[in-house]
Amino acid sequence: MADSNEMTINLVVLGKTQTGKSAAGNSLLGSSDFESRLSPSSVTTCCSLGRSGRILGLIRRNGCESALRVQVLDTPSFPHSALSKEHVRDSVRAALAHHFGEEGLHLALLVLRADLPLCPDENDDTVQLIQDLLGPTWKDFTAVLLTHADKAEEAGYSEETYLHSASSTLLSLLSSVQHKYIFLDNNSIIKHERNIALRKLLNFIRKNNYEVLLKHNKE
Repeated sequence: MADSNEMTINLVVLGKTQTGKSAAGNSLLGSSDFESRLSPSSVTTCCSLGRSGRILGLIRRNGCESALRVQVLDTPSFPHSALSKEHVRDSVRAALAHHFGEEGLHLALLVLRADLPLCPDENDDTVQLIQDLLGPTWKDFTAVLLTHADKAEEAGYSEETYLHSASSTLLSLLSSVQHKYIFLDNNSIIKHERNIALRKLLNFIRKNNYEVLLKHNKE
């Protein structure tokens, strides 16, 4: 948080290789801070923080318009094609403490691909990582970000029909995080689409009473 006319939300993106974590971070920031490309191996090898400029028109406080700033921590994939699980976990934990140790984390975004089915046990590693990083209240501070939503739309799926046809694994995951999810098109940064996603994130944070998860130490 900054002054009364400005609000900052702190986010971290987590997920497997080629789910679109970095591209999603860029979309939310309205930038190209994070390297994002198709690759046969994991692209992101270290944590990095991206910051948006002042975003107007999304929030009002005490009857006045406030500016929003977004901070996104991009992370290596988990599992990773070149780094051990222990290395990734420890580096993400240290980065969370370094960047958000004082202000706190508003939401962890578990990034999944909307154009691929989620099968049993497939996301266990990433969910376990989130549990290790966030602790017993992880479900309150986690939302699911479904990337490549444009491909699902091209296949004729609306959000409603997609969820009606989704695997029980995905539906169970969404239920566990109190149905905090967002569909995101990774192919382009469109202001209108970005604002829709940010409004949904703000709504999740509001329903959480603006609470943050504090990690003061680099365990």
